[in-house]
Amino acid sequence: MSFIERFILTQPRKLFLVDALGALLSFIWLGIILVQFEQAFGMPKRVLYILATISMVFCIYSLTCWAMVRKSWRRYLRMIAIANLLYCCITIGMVLYHWHSLTAIGITYFEVEIILVVILAYTELKNTLAYRGQNLRNG
Repeated sequence: MSFIERFILTQPRKLFLVDALGALLSFIWLGIILVQFEQAFGMPKRVLYILATISMVFCIYSLTCWAMVRKSWRRYLRMIAIANLLYCCITIGMVLYHWHSLTAIGITYFEVEIILVVILAYTELKNTLAYRGQNLRNG
């Protein structure tokens, strides 16, 4: 088991923080950087702004959970994991719909983002099963 796996598995509350930071990073990339270089990536600004808005909503949700949730945390973690997977489905749909205009770097960006979000969602779901019946205190 790697250090990262041990760290997250022993402190599942940190997953909310990891999720929030990842969503913030996605927001910055989608809503600021990719928009500025629309031609280089090929995804229309309108779609980038929609995906960026979803990312910011996820960031706020995860930060709120990280700061406030102590009981029933598994339910909130499961909700963001499912939301992340739905976000991946939306992103895949947008990539397929705009495939003709995407560049190689655009396709690569979205592939990497989807892979990272799926790994995070898997880890979140795994943690909801690993800590049945426990409340969060210090983690």
